[in-house]
Amino acid sequence: NTVMPAQMTDAHRRFLQILMSNGIIEGLEARKLHQHCCETDKVYYAHDKLDDFISTINSHLQPLFMQIRKGMSEEDGRAHYALVSLAETEVTKMASDYTEIELELFRKTMDLIILSENGFASSTDILNLADQLKTKKMKKKEAEQVLKVFVEDKWLSEKNGEYTLHTRCIIEMEQYILSNYQDVARKCNICHSLAIQSQVCESCGIGMHLPCVRKYFRAQTEPRCPKCNEFWSCDMP
Repeated sequence: NTVMPAQMTDAHRRFLQILMSNGIIEGLEARKLHQHCCETDKVYYAHDKLDDFISTINSHLQPLFMQIRKGMSEEDGRAHYALVSLAETEVTKMASDYTEIELELFRKTMDLIILSENGFASSTDILNLADQLKTKKMKKKEAEQVLKVFVEDKWLSEKNGEYTLHTRCIIEMEQYILSNYQDVARKCNICHSLAIQSQVCESCGIGMHLPCVRKYFRAQTEPRCPKCNEFWSCDMP
């Protein structure tokens, strides 16, 4: 017997529209939005049923090759929800929003971030790439503006002149990154999601998100690698 997807109500549609206009929302916001949508449309609301509510939306999005996915902020470990296109998991999905030269700058920035040791790239290093682009050279002033747009559109995050991939970018591009950076991209040993900002075991090479490191070692008497049991030599984040 095929299970028919649960009926998509106005509450589901309202939730989806707001998520689409934001691109990504934080877990707490998603819970508030779930309550607001149910109460506005006078449908049954249960505070612990957000994931079921989202599953119903996802069953209707399936034919459109879209999906609401849950991910984690690498900075503080908080849950986030993003709307993801399953049809194009690559940087090409950004092609409708950005020019070829902007996309090239984004790819090169992504290279710097993923190949770095700490998951960050400095604005200096990124801006130095601007006049080496194949599409055409970009002035540093232009490049600064483009980076600003990538931050506004939640593809990059910036802190004190250091750039990393935004949670939205990690959720949307996880598969693309894992298949295009096979030698360096790694999943967190604890939550099994892609880890860009991570600590790495010096003995066996597994990686862990900083929030996962904090959470995992909180319960341990001394920090030992969850895989090889060697002493964890990185500083506690």
